[in-house]
Amino acid sequence: MLSSLKHHKHKIWFLILLMASVFFINLVKGDVKSLIEIDWLDVMGEGGSAFAMALWIVFIWGSRPLGRVTNLLSLGLGFMLLAFWQDVLDEFIRVPSEQMWDQGVESIAMPLGIVLLTYGLYHWHQEQISINKQLRKREQFYREHLSVDNLTNLGRVDFLKNQLDRLLLNPISAPVSLLIIDVANFNRINRLFGIKEGDRYLHDLSELLILNSRRQDLVCRYAGDRFAIVLPDTDSTKASEVAAELKMAVQSFAFKVSQSDLTQYQEVFIGEATSANTGSKNLIHLANESLIKNKPFKRVA
Repeated sequence: MLSSLKHHKHKIWFLILLMASVFFINLVKGDVKSLIEIDWLDVMGEGGSAFAMALWIVFIWGSRPLGRVTNLLSLGLGFMLLAFWQDVLDEFIRVPSEQMWDQGVESIAMPLGIVLLTYGLYHWHQEQISINKQLRKREQFYREHLSVDNLTNLGRVDFLKNQLDRLLLNPISAPVSLLIIDVANFNRINRLFGIKEGDRYLHDLSELLILNSRRQDLVCRYAGDRFAIVLPDTDSTKASEVAAELKMAVQSFAFKVSQSDLTQYQEVFIGEATSANTGSKNLIHLANESLIKNKPFKRVA
């Protein structure tokens, strides 16, 4: 959480300075109440609400990535925090009745905060719908824990074979296509930036393949820097279209190297195979043969 909060340090300081400014203005324009005049029950209620708002902002900044939804949620809560903060100060400092600015802070900041928070929650809801679609795509088939690759959270090759057999052995099954994807010159990433960066690239690439696959497709890690994508109900023509789209998506993927300003772009080679009357072993063999044909004879390491 602390590492995420570092990205919001300017917002944190701005919020602190804003609250300090409101406190200073109240102190200059008003008079401090005696202890007898203070309603401690109101202090606890309004102070607790202000503390809760501040805590929620910290949780949002500490757990969410930068972006519009995060900004809307934190901005809405920030205005609500400002309104509650003014309520708390009213319990300790008496502002002359002819000065209406303190009431304005409460009456404007609170509804504005609610509107912004509601708008942010709407976009958060849309964001969750999109994420759930991707999760359903990834979890479209039931997988045991032992069949999941630890690095990418994709199914391993044994799971790939089981799902292919299930589709191919169906007597009324439509054509099933298989793509085998190989990262060009992947060893170069490991050599230049280290194995840890290479693993991070494979993890990010797996997410990219999922996001650019259709809902019914199944993405698996085949071996090393190779991935496999099962395309149910897909003939060879459509499989070639999907392969071309995936290749363009990967080529446009700007991988940011950690602890550096460098950006790495990679190319992939893709093998394709389509069949409705064969087993998984033969279909995988055909896809690998296609991959070999599509790769240049000599690769630059």
